[in-house]
Amino acid sequence: MNFLFAVFQQTTRNLFQTWGSQVFTLLTITLSVLIFSFFYLVYSNMLNVGKQLGDDLRLVVYLDEEPGPELQEEYRYKILKFDRVDRIEFISSKDAYQRFSTQLGEDKDVLADMPDTFLPPSIEVYPVRSLDTLSRIKRFSDYLMTLPGVLKVQYGREWVERFYTFIQLLRIVVILSGTLLVLTTTLMVAHTIRLSLLSRQDELELLRLVGASSHYMRTPFFLEGAMHGFFGSTGGLFALYVLYNWIQLHFTGSTVLPIFSFTFFPPVILMIIISFSVLLCASGSFISTNKFIRL
Repeated sequence: MNFLFAVFQQTTRNLFQTWGSQVFTLLTITLSVLIFSFFYLVYSNMLNVGKQLGDDLRLVVYLDEEPGPELQEEYRYKILKFDRVDRIEFISSKDAYQRFSTQLGEDKDVLADMPDTFLPPSIEVYPVRSLDTLSRIKRFSDYLMTLPGVLKVQYGREWVERFYTFIQLLRIVVILSGTLLVLTTTLMVAHTIRLSLLSRQDELELLRLVGASSHYMRTPFFLEGAMHGFFGSTGGLFALYVLYNWIQLHFTGSTVLPIFSFTFFPPVILMIIISFSVLLCASGSFISTNKFIRL
């Protein structure tokens, strides 16, 4: 109990003696966590958007003639051989005509003089719903074009490629911001702890002379780094939550948010970010104390 009290006392003294650098370090960590968590939140929500868009994603394979039962089984076998799919539907010319007539609604009279077989038969392929599907969809389309009797394959190529490119860009930004978080938290805390060590160098030498252990001298600085990580990450996540609520409040009536559900981090992710920040800052503290205080 006396050891813990002494550790907290020494930690508090360190914080007050170098309060300027402590505040700057705390703000830097807060900003780094805010930047990383912001882009990671956008990225995770875009993954969910990709899954929602994948619910309606399908490849329409137009055929030159109506496939018989044997040919349908051959198509099914070759499609499943290339990739896993949710389902495969064969649409006859008459089924396509009925569907098109229903979509026209009151304007279906334009089809009065058209035969019910003027539309080509097709195969509707529904890929497994995942973001990875978007990256494989073009290769899937190219493969389907090689099947016998295929005239054309449609899948909304432009928006799929643009959305996938945007996701890839977000992934790079998340990695870069995560690297920034690692560097700033570790180096800034290491620098701040170094200043604390320099300001108390004479006192530490005196403690060593009277028999204080390296563990006793290191613990206050280690705790100081962990506190930076905890309060800095908590502050950054709180700022992100405020920003998230502000966006929800001001853009609730837009045409985007009602369609796709944007959510905040679950508690597990919040705890992981906080724990990771504490670990990084404690590591920065260990690096500095390891240079000044030898075991």
